[in-house]
Amino acid sequence: MELRGTKQRGTLGCLLLQANRVVPTSRLLNALWPDDNAPTTARKILQNAVYGLRGVLSTGPDDAPGAATLLTQPPGYMLRVAPEQVDLHLFHRWVGEGRDKRAQGAPAEAAVLLRDALDLWRGSALADLVEAGIEWPELASLQNTRLDVTEDYFDAQLSCGRHHAVLAELETMVAAEPLRERSCGQLMLALYRCGRQADALNVFSRVRSLLIENLGLEPGHAIQELQRSILTQDPLLSLDPAPARSEPVRMTTVPRQGTRSEPVGPSVTRTEPSRPETGHRPAERTGAPAEARAEAAPQHSGMERRLVTVVSVRTRLTPSLGDGAGDGVDDLLDAAVTMVRGQVERHGGTVTASMGSVTQALFGLDGPDDAGADQAVPAALAIRDVLEARGGREAGPPPLSVRASVMTGEVLLRYSGKGEAPTAVGAVLDESQCLLSDMTDGQVLVSDTVRRATEDSVSYRPADARPSYWLAVGHRAARQQTGAEDPETAYELDLLCGLAKRSRERGIPHVVTVLGESGAGKSRLLREFGSRLGSRPGAATVLTGRTPAAPTEHPLKAQAQILAAYCGIRPGDDPESARSALDAQVRFLFRSDRTARRIGSCLIPLLDARADAVASAVPAAETLAAWRDFFQEAAQHQAVVLCVDDLHRADTRVLDVVEELAESAGPVPLFVVVSASPELLLRRPAWAGGKSHATTLTLGRAEEATTSRQLVEFLRSAARELREVGDAYTPAAG
Repeated sequence: MELRGTKQRGTLGCLLLQANRVVPTSRLLNALWPDDNAPTTARKILQNAVYGLRGVLSTGPDDAPGAATLLTQPPGYMLRVAPEQVDLHLFHRWVGEGRDKRAQGAPAEAAVLLRDALDLWRGSALADLVEAGIEWPELASLQNTRLDVTEDYFDAQLSCGRHHAVLAELETMVAAEPLRERSCGQLMLALYRCGRQADALNVFSRVRSLLIENLGLEPGHAIQELQRSILTQDPLLSLDPAPARSEPVRMTTVPRQGTRSEPVGPSVTRTEPSRPETGHRPAERTGAPAEARAEAAPQHSGMERRLVTVVSVRTRLTPSLGDGAGDGVDDLLDAAVTMVRGQVERHGGTVTASMGSVTQALFGLDGPDDAGADQAVPAALAIRDVLEARGGREAGPPPLSVRASVMTGEVLLRYSGKGEAPTAVGAVLDESQCLLSDMTDGQVLVSDTVRRATEDSVSYRPADARPSYWLAVGHRAARQQTGAEDPETAYELDLLCGLAKRSRERGIPHVVTVLGESGAGKSRLLREFGSRLGSRPGAATVLTGRTPAAPTEHPLKAQAQILAAYCGIRPGDDPESARSALDAQVRFLFRSDRTARRIGSCLIPLLDARADAVASAVPAAETLAAWRDFFQEAAQHQAVVLCVDDLHRADTRVLDVVEELAESAGPVPLFVVVSASPELLLRRPAWAGGKSHATTLTLGRAEEATTSRQLVEFLRSAARELREVGDAYTPAAG
């Protein structure tokens, strides 16, 4: 369905809000032209809009179940449509059922119904009209209802003891609506149950300050009582009737009318088509909504002895650098330590202690027999290379020094059972830290046990001062030739991975633009990013496309490559197989037959665009819109990462779709990374400017960041950006 102009869209939106009811002409005129700004031709414009809508609605099959019909009925118009075809009707119905279940003492069933109702939302209601300046009271009321239902859902999950599952959503909700006391209280309770009592009290302090500063009010009685209960550690707060999970609860339900955002017909017995073997597993839906099942992840608690590899790292700023940094020395140290943590966790380790400039991490906590030396030494080398490369080419001592020691030994681990990092006790921990005082800056000192376990991949030389220890020099050449990551972009790579993790775990769409001149390493950064994410099972589906450089190539080649990769279509596949694979994916994602047919027909031209075929004309906007809708819907099922290289060469319509991809996606884990030369900003000076889900990284030449002053600026920037990413480098509690 293609609608033309704001007036036609506004007319349809107003009629849908009052579906199956007569809307007076005067009300439609006031909705389209508020504040008595209607022109003398307003009625004629409205009549033209109604005429156009009838033409659009008549394009579907007349005998389609619940087909919409626009009728003229004094004193205005009525849109007659089956209620099941309108998401708003389904939303209110399922919310009512969910609240009834909650009142009956069935929070698990209520949570499923409320989640299904909230899943119908794909952003703000009638977002395109709101962007055009339309402000109807009904839209504000709908948004408030949505927030109320979201809080009902959180209550149901908390009643089931699933505080880990909703913690990330609660944090996002409170960040967006900081004055809603109910959700703030829910976040406090979830944090407390996750063992984060101080964070829970900080939430109360923050909301109290905001209420006093903005409204001159104290928090309500309920949230004050909750604060007192947390302070006294009231046992009632810790009631946990259902097992908690560290990941969002995966529910299984029968496909029901309207469970997706697209309207569907009355049939509920459709068999989903089998999907090609591309690694995309359809979300399981077997059984009634009230019979939702949440597999509980066991909580590790108690004590154990374990053979691990310990990495101790000390980062120090030279006195001259500290003096020049002014009052921001702590921020610089914090940024350096945070980057150490990021490298540790990227290589599979766990930071167990951090005091001052010393950080201690354990490797080998996950594998049953492996002590983790093969992960620990690369982590220590990466920490040294990333940090010291930022300031080591000036005359004199480097402004930032790094020392690291790596040892294997047995420790006693104590687990809290709340998903937190274990506390560790053992002589190897003290010995590893003591080694730092006798080392030279820039050294990575390892024990002989660690050297023997890693000598195939790391080159060593003897440590003269310590006969039983070895100095790690670097990765062996064979390893370097098989794709070792570029240390010049290691920080940017970590930041990309952190943002992608944030998008995946919090369901936040995001677009990152990597800018740089030719030779700055943009394409390699995208390759390394895709390789790192692709090597982590279950992290995300990474899809890559390259914008064509020659005018003889199809302008949508990158979009075609991404679509083919998602559908499992290979270059040598025949047209019939490619079309069948595309159809299977489309019909899985879009359960409405009409919508699936429309999306599929619009995407068919992209199957030919995979080759270097010459396009006879710029592809229709409908193809790009269908591509956008396809991947926004795909992200509803699993995290999706799209990488587009050389975007500055793209067609104008491609730029439009990519720039708005995250803003129009709704709360889904859709992460988009594009690389471009500064030419993009010449074409689009305001590219991604002011958008809430956009970040821009600029790559410089290798010779950058070589002075003390540049190192200070680098670390300050790192401190700001890492705080924005928040706990993206830190595994979620539980």
